[in-house]
Amino acid sequence: MLVIAVAVVVLSLFAPQFSKMGLGKLPGDITVKFRGRLVYLPITTTILISAALTALGRIL
Repeated sequence: MLVIAVAVVVLSLFAPQFSKMGLGKLPGDITVKFRGRLVYLPITTTILISAALTALGRIL
């Protein structure tokens, strides 16, 4: 549980850098404005980052 919390914090901190690289604007990433708040669901970006980290883990 602690690892997941740390991962969420780290990804939240690096979100602006990811958007500059084009991540977060991929097809499948959902942005919805709900009751005046912007709700962002980065489904495709999450899958892409997960696949990259899995490949990196298998190489190491």
